[in-house]
Amino acid sequence: MSTAALPLNTSAQDTAALPVLFTFRRCPYAMRARLALAAAQQPYQAIEVVLRNKPAQLLEASPKGTVPVLVLPSQEVVDESLHIMLWALRRNDPLHWLSPSAGNEAQMLALIGDLDRNFKPLLDRCKYPERHTEVRLADSRALALQWLAQLEQRLGMQPFLFGTHASLADAALFPFVRQFAAIDEDWWNAQALPHLQQWRQHWLALPLFQAVMHKPQASSAA
Repeated sequence: MSTAALPLNTSAQDTAALPVLFTFRRCPYAMRARLALAAAQQPYQAIEVVLRNKPAQLLEASPKGTVPVLVLPSQEVVDESLHIMLWALRRNDPLHWLSPSAGNEAQMLALIGDLDRNFKPLLDRCKYPERHTEVRLADSRALALQWLAQLEQRLGMQPFLFGTHASLADAALFPFVRQFAAIDEDWWNAQALPHLQQWRQHWLALPLFQAVMHKPQASSAA
């Protein structure tokens, strides 16, 4: 296990009073949580979890043992990625992620829920076809593209999913689109998804995203 801190100015903070985030750098759920915490300018202490050797503190906080898990100074536990995003942004939302220029919070939550329920299983089938031999990879890809077509349609009319600036929905969906595209970059680039591809490239280049993807510095195991 290693610990790291979000690259914000926390030198004057007492780390004991900071929320603790159990995270895994490449997990899309943890990624979306870190994006929201960074957007909210919320300092925290990060504990990078080795999934094959989960720390006891994580399992004590959330017996299901999945990341992300946020433990507040009050010892309240927030163990769903979307709930962590909302907790952070409702405290401070300088980028107006909860106030899109088109649509509203309820509509954003509906799209995020649709991704979690319907696209994520297709992503898993495409990423791990050897675990899903009951379905053909080509069929899983076709269904995934069908789902992604709705994002392409949205982005053909506006630069972000809910209007003219990035929102909660963009930050919540991007890590999963990123993971899907990374399965086979050549195949992804050949698809007729120009607006979604451009949107993904925008997020990949965003300093906010690059900041939350810094590899944590190793430390002695706890």
